[in-house]
Amino acid sequence: MTAAECGTLPVLIAPSSGEQELWPHLGSSLSLNCTLRFIDSCNATLTWLKNGNPAPEVYREQSFWNSLNSSERFLTSILNVNLTTEEDYGNFTCQLQTVNASFTLHKSDKAGHIAAVLFALCVLAILVVGTILYIKCRLNVRLWYRDKYADLEINDGRLFDAYVSFCPSNIDTKFTNFILKPHLENRYGYKLHLDERNLLPNTEPSAELLMNVSRCRRLIVILSLAYLEQEWCQNSFRNGLLRLLELSRRPIFILFENQYKELPTEVTQLLNSQRGLLKMLLWKADSVSPASDFWKELRLVLPRKMSLSEGRGDPQLQNQDDRDPMLTVNSETADPDPDGDLGVRRTFYKAPPPRMAPVRQVENRENAADVDISDLGSRNYSARADYYCLVTEPDL
Repeated sequence: MTAAECGTLPVLIAPSSGEQELWPHLGSSLSLNCTLRFIDSCNATLTWLKNGNPAPEVYREQSFWNSLNSSERFLTSILNVNLTTEEDYGNFTCQLQTVNASFTLHKSDKAGHIAAVLFALCVLAILVVGTILYIKCRLNVRLWYRDKYADLEINDGRLFDAYVSFCPSNIDTKFTNFILKPHLENRYGYKLHLDERNLLPNTEPSAELLMNVSRCRRLIVILSLAYLEQEWCQNSFRNGLLRLLELSRRPIFILFENQYKELPTEVTQLLNSQRGLLKMLLWKADSVSPASDFWKELRLVLPRKMSLSEGRGDPQLQNQDDRDPMLTVNSETADPDPDGDLGVRRTFYKAPPPRMAPVRQVENRENAADVDISDLGSRNYSARADYYCLVTEPDL
């Protein structure tokens, strides 16, 4: 049958692209559909070829039907292919006159899917391990970054790293003097100022409290049940907390896990509502370990420490331009208990200080001229304005 017998060449309907590439698995079966449309009425037979040779007719299905327009006719031929061996793969072509469509069957590699599944499992395992490492090591990473790149809080005229307020009860005193103070001072070199008196006994903070807090870079409150039984806490804990937030930047509250459930509901709700302005740490049974998260989180909110070689003094005050005895390491007012083993400043622990012999008057007044006072005007007192009271002549 020639083109003249049918009038015009047939039009390929399926496959629309004329060429298809498929990757079926070995052992599967598929049907190759080839559909054409004739403009004029004619009889036509479609030929299937495999790799240029006629395909077996046992797998071929062919049907005709007419459209609503009697001048058009459709031919559909389906070739069923069973991929039992590797020889069943190849190039299949349906051909009618000069119109043809090809189907190329490639062998699908099952290992590709296995590799994709293994890759997905590896990615999932990496994400899980990364999440676990982040949970376990995030504090260590943050501490390393802080110690490496955080700013040093020096030249601020402050003598202590933290002001610790606690209630003089048996539990709070032992925790502060025998756990908190020795660990921070002996292990990490922090300097703490302990105060067991009421932090805010009156409606307004006292001048002594303001001076002591201003000498410390952080404020730590041991918030226990005994601490909350103080008068200022029982009257208005909300007002007291607001005043504490004014005294110190992001104060640190340490709570005991075994007492947390017994705390008043309004206290815990108020602390949780102010989490952005304060830091809450929970002391647990396993927090006593030096590697616990409690100490890591506490160090993150304390100032960064700068270590110097032994004998060079306090690194936080190393760059001060003043030789005031108030800031020297070997001052008479130095900490009498630097190891922090007791931490309690009471007279019955130590013998009274020896009496000082009266200073004899200088017989030769000319020796007074040996004291050099020429640099008094050049000294820098701006960083320590909180404990210098300048008195002007009208105040006398």
